[in-house]
Amino acid sequence: MPGAHNALAGLIAKRAGFEGLYLSGAAVSASLGLPDLGVMTLEELCFHARTVYRATQLPLVVDADTGYGEAVNVMRTVRELEAAGAAALQIEDQILPKKCGHLNDKRLVSIDDMCAKVTAASRARTDIRIIARTDSVDTEGLDAAIGRMNRYIEAGADIVFAD
Repeated sequence: MPGAHNALAGLIAKRAGFEGLYLSGAAVSASLGLPDLGVMTLEELCFHARTVYRATQLPLVVDADTGYGEAVNVMRTVRELEAAGAAALQIEDQILPKKCGHLNDKRLVSIDDMCAKVTAASRARTDIRIIARTDSVDTEGLDAAIGRMNRYIEAGADIVFAD
């Protein structure tokens, strides 16, 4: 699935025959001249999601970083991204300020805190799919990452992955 950080990139991908798109938080942050440290706002992300979706009408997976806060904030994030046209959203288990996936020294929220976010996201949605990402492989090891992902599925995630 190709990344599309704006409507033009989405249209190019659609013309090339792709049937879905990924809106990367890192790419949107970069297009705004910001570092990928969780400083982009939900409103900025929704603007980009809306423009890509309106231009392409393709299913759009949106990287929502850490969900823009705690469980109650994640509920709003889900509703806003659904309204913007997202088919799925991805939230990760880092503590703010988060770090881009390829950087070291990531700090993670507790499993219970992330499960609360995933449950809140699952309850707030209408049709959107919830993707829970863990960044725990480097900090806690593969077995711990698998344990986290299993808990995230139990909490309501439709898809899980380790970065």
